[in-house]
Amino acid sequence: MNEDIVKLTSVAKTHVGTLDAIRNEMKTVIVGQNDVIDRLLMALCADGHVLLEGVPGIAKTLMIRTLSQCVDCSFTRLQFTPDLLPADIMGTKIYNQKDSSFATVKGPVFAHFILADEINRAPPKVQSALLEAMQEKQVTIQGDTHPLSRPFFVLATQNPIESEGTYPLPEAQVDRFMFKVLMTYPEKADEVTILDRFTEGITITPRKVISADGILAVQDFTRKVYADPSIKRYVSEIVDATRKPAVYGLDEARYIALGSSPRASIFLILGGKAHALLAGRGYVIPEDIKAVTHDVLRHRIILNYEGEADGMTTDAIIDRILSTVKVP
Repeated sequence: MNEDIVKLTSVAKTHVGTLDAIRNEMKTVIVGQNDVIDRLLMALCADGHVLLEGVPGIAKTLMIRTLSQCVDCSFTRLQFTPDLLPADIMGTKIYNQKDSSFATVKGPVFAHFILADEINRAPPKVQSALLEAMQEKQVTIQGDTHPLSRPFFVLATQNPIESEGTYPLPEAQVDRFMFKVLMTYPEKADEVTILDRFTEGITITPRKVISADGILAVQDFTRKVYADPSIKRYVSEIVDATRKPAVYGLDEARYIALGSSPRASIFLILGGKAHALLAGRGYVIPEDIKAVTHDVLRHRIILNYEGEADGMTTDAIIDRILSTVKVP
């Protein structure tokens, strides 16, 4: 097994150079936000999707567009609005009077990279239209199923739910996202750099670093990164603590209405593997799991009314879980 881990680590280091190149190209456009950049790269490596939340004007859309420009893949931006219809995203069938037949017109979802901009400004019917595409990598248009191109990467942005004109995402929709990443204001020094970069008419276009096949190769390797059975037990206990907090002696049990699904465990392992890959390792350590736990679980723990009334946050509950569950 040690020889296998050495081989995996050797291969991981070959992929790290490409991932570092993507990160560096993104930094030519994006100022600061290094943690967010790493989260996007990890999700891309693990074949997951990302929900990016933050107030308007902090470069959420620019962040995602810049990542897509570093990959030689097709890219589509979907602006979610209250009047959007599912067919506007998925496509539809149009009747051709000349030959009395129906022709399928594919929607903008048929691309490698999908930017779902301000996804919570569209009603739930439209949000749910992405469910099959995100999970099954396919779209059904009036009874006919069409596979999507690979890689298929949905990067959605949303404004905080308290913002005017927003609709909370259904739990089933939110659970499809591997990570929910919170994007905050830049530091003062970074904001000065932003002013220098974006107020002097200088246009920076990042170069394409990797092809679609290259991304698929990275995704295939990410699943091969070694996770010891003790790591898997550690992940299962973390997720179990969200479902049975009282068993783990967590006082926050009274605030939790619903814990995380098995999909959380899957994404914790895959996220840990992606984090290990970015560190140039072919094996997962507990610190890899801890590094992605907040992003994987913060949208999978449902608070009850008491929790919301007392100002409890899912991040605070995750902190308590990580400090309580024994590290292998």
